[in-house]
Amino acid sequence: MPQRSPFTAVAVRVRRSLPLIWLPWLVLTLGLAACSTGSVVVEPDDPAHGHLAPEAWQPTAQRLLTTPPSALGWQSFALPGKRHVPFETVVVLDRTALRVKADNSVSILRRRFEPTLGKPGRFAFSWKVDALPAGADLSAADASDSPVGVVLAFEGDRTRWSARTHRLSEMSRLLTGEELPFATLIYVWGSHELPGTVVVNPRTDRIRKLVLDSGTRDIGVWRDHVRDVQADFRQVFGEEPGPLRVVALMTDTDNTRSALTAWYGALNLEVAAAVP
Repeated sequence: MPQRSPFTAVAVRVRRSLPLIWLPWLVLTLGLAACSTGSVVVEPDDPAHGHLAPEAWQPTAQRLLTTPPSALGWQSFALPGKRHVPFETVVVLDRTALRVKADNSVSILRRRFEPTLGKPGRFAFSWKVDALPAGADLSAADASDSPVGVVLAFEGDRTRWSARTHRLSEMSRLLTGEELPFATLIYVWGSHELPGTVVVNPRTDRIRKLVLDSGTRDIGVWRDHVRDVQADFRQVFGEEPGPLRVVALMTDTDNTRSALTAWYGALNLEVAAAVP
């Protein structure tokens, strides 16, 4: 019987709430390519490396959708001029994951939502790495690599952008056919930045990173995170988030020319729904 992978899924659920306002998007200047996650591979791991079982925190809310990355809207990106390494589906001690063997490369896998998702709430995900990019510095444009990243791109009022961001967005549109998102929040693993650090992209302040893990202490260990997206966005941007357009995974080692392996566990996202 073929194994169904709960991993590499964005599970979006609905919880009942007061009527909400669907507030007033992420290409990361990317090029679109066909999605391919390869076959399922079983690999060994250390039994001591624990992980967060989805049953441990799942709410009793209705599931809107579960989307494997190999179908239903997941797409791989290949940046113009950058080496792309595809994501592979693997099984680690009965835990299904996505693995990417980065080597001076940028690997991105994303899921766009049409229509957009209003009021994203609790977001659970996990990742693991076997090394960090040598000499990486998230605040330096020429060294801002991260071994793992989970990207959330939001819609909003682009009339509030600076002239510089408008020019960058137009450049993105010319290169990739897509504008920049209004605001992009990226959860990352930093080489030396302390957890909780907010790093503003040196090219535009509409892309900001929030450091969740840092340094080499937890290399080789699954790191499990459950985040409040609304609170994180307010902390990082100082404003309320608009509707969510994209969730993406990104492993980036091209600036530091580094080689490493990264794994991503299941993604689980809650979204509030308006009461009819």
